[in-house]
Amino acid sequence: MNRNPAFRFASARLVPVLLTAFLALAAIGRAQDAAPMQPVEIRSACESATKPVVLATSGKGWLETRAGNLVLHVAGTPYEMGYQHGVLLRPQIQSLVARLYVAAAAQALTAKEESPFARLEKAYARCLPYIPKDVLDEMRGLAEGAQLPLERLRTVNMIPELFHCSGFAMWGKATNDGALYHGRILDYAMELGYHNFAVLIVGRPEGKHAFINVGYTGFLGSVTGTNDQGISFGEMGGGGVGQWDGMPMAFLLRKGLEEADSLEEGLAIFRETPRTCEYYYVISDAKKKDARGLACTPEKFLVLRPGEKHPALPAQVAYPDTVLMSGEGRFQLLAERVGTVHGRIDGPTGLMLMRRPVAMKSAIHTALFAPERGKLWIANAVGTTPASECPYTEYDIKELFEAKPPKQ
Repeated sequence: MNRNPAFRFASARLVPVLLTAFLALAAIGRAQDAAPMQPVEIRSACESATKPVVLATSGKGWLETRAGNLVLHVAGTPYEMGYQHGVLLRPQIQSLVARLYVAAAAQALTAKEESPFARLEKAYARCLPYIPKDVLDEMRGLAEGAQLPLERLRTVNMIPELFHCSGFAMWGKATNDGALYHGRILDYAMELGYHNFAVLIVGRPEGKHAFINVGYTGFLGSVTGTNDQGISFGEMGGGGVGQWDGMPMAFLLRKGLEEADSLEEGLAIFRETPRTCEYYYVISDAKKKDARGLACTPEKFLVLRPGEKHPALPAQVAYPDTVLMSGEGRFQLLAERVGTVHGRIDGPTGLMLMRRPVAMKSAIHTALFAPERGKLWIANAVGTTPASECPYTEYDIKELFEAKPPKQ
């Protein structure tokens, strides 16, 4: 990320810190950025266009490909969901964990500070009192299914607490059909190769809301997702590294996916749960056609509403029915792009808004949710080409939620 970026929601300056990576690997060629606001390629993963191919099953879970992309379905108790995840993606999980440990070991050879994983172990110990039993049970299932030490998977799942992206929600007067569109750019450590382990996870936990998590193999938390109630979440990192006396951010967002059935409940979950570090969120409700931005630290909880004046904000929202959040410089560009298409935004246009340089060169996934329209578009980085410049896959949200386990 840019040095000393100022996150903005509706022209608000919110200052986080530099995103740092475990290991700075040499960059190898990257595709040239397209001209701004050019259409993107969209491939359909809907059953009307391509038939899912089942690769393997485990209990109530199964792994399939849709338009060449991995889709993992897990269901049942927390342990069962973790075990299914571990069994069905065992080779990929083992490979990613090994890659991360090699990167950390390489950095430790030259670092003057303690190794990243030593810090993550400390973070886990501090966060442990706030991690729900369901998460611990799912982690245990994941370790047993993947045949990896539980300690390693616990440590790897804490990585978001060290790595500290853009997001928007638009609806009503901002869109051509009044529906809500929630966009999300994940600017992360591309050098670590997470995008090579991308998987779309459809979770059906017992007694909770089903959810879709745009994630990675072996990771149980979420940074981008939506649930069967049309509540969508996106996260942006800030500062405050080391403030770990709370629920890890990725598990907090996962809690929101599983438990929130309205914007108000989503806000309450984030307000009432002990939090870590400094993070910014966009939460949207497709049923209500509304969204909020959040600026959160362990002590502070600031809710930012479209058009609302606040002493900390220098100006009001530039456009009605619009929530914008991004880094300094990129916010202005995003706002300019929104201004050129405000009132005409739909799926393809929403994807165009996220193209470089609103998305950074480190964008490993970009996603756009339109729950009312039953659509989800996702792009993952390929090689060193940012996700925003790669083809998108269009999914039918209803199909994903209603999918049945294959006959065994």
